[in-house]
Amino acid sequence: MELTTRSCVLRPWEWDDAADIVAAANHREVARNLTDVFPHPYTLQDAEDWLALCLGQKDPPFNFAIVVDGRAVGGIGLHMLEGAYGHVANVGYWLAPKMWGRGIATDALGVYVRYAFDTLEVERLQSSVFGWNPASARVLEKCGFRLEGRRRGAVRKFGEVTDELLYGLLRSDLEEGEKVSA
Repeated sequence: MELTTRSCVLRPWEWDDAADIVAAANHREVARNLTDVFPHPYTLQDAEDWLALCLGQKDPPFNFAIVVDGRAVGGIGLHMLEGAYGHVANVGYWLAPKMWGRGIATDALGVYVRYAFDTLEVERLQSSVFGWNPASARVLEKCGFRLEGRRRGAVRKFGEVTDELLYGLLRSDLEEGEKVSA
């Protein structure tokens, strides 16, 4: 399965992606914008552990490599919540710094949002952005996510404290014709 955009292809992760993941992910700038679940430095073992997790998931897949020119340069996926929140998924994405500013994240998220709502039993997608990352906030906004709140001083990463911006997108937002880039 592949999801094609103007600038990239989304496809399930493959074992052969391990070296590409390390090359793309092992940057402090990448880790700075993600929770501590995403390690820094990012090692080959980290990549292999991630691939084992992804390749062990059931169908349909929900974690994808972002591929440009045949190489994995980032990732996009979601985590389903449970219980009373079982209709909600947290969405996340990351790109190698050399890919920033090219519209790749917006293209990837736009097609991924459609995939998630069309394929998975989810009614709400949500995502958090650290306050020092306005580019990622803009990606979410371009894809129809709405800023729903700001948790002041909620994030500490690499010794710095910043706000956490909370974004959400409902299935009904898309049904009402809200813009989602693809």
